[in-house]
Amino acid sequence: MIETHDLRRTFRSRTGPVEAVAGIDLRVEAGEVFGFLGPNGAGKTTTLRIAVAIMAVTLAARAFGRAVA
Repeated sequence: MIETHDLRRTFRSRTGPVEAVAGIDLRVEAGEVFGFLGPNGAGKTTTLRIAVAIMAVTLAARAFGRAVA
């Protein structure tokens, strides 16, 4: 299972903070197929990297039943 509640990721830029992922609530049960669609720059890849623990999260998330930090 992958589950997020109010998932957020903020990056620092020269002009100030940029919120790449802004409050995503998501729940995908084991065995489900899930499509993640959106325009370029919407935070799709960032969200998936957080879910598989490649990238640190700004706020809490759970993936496969455990906390991802």
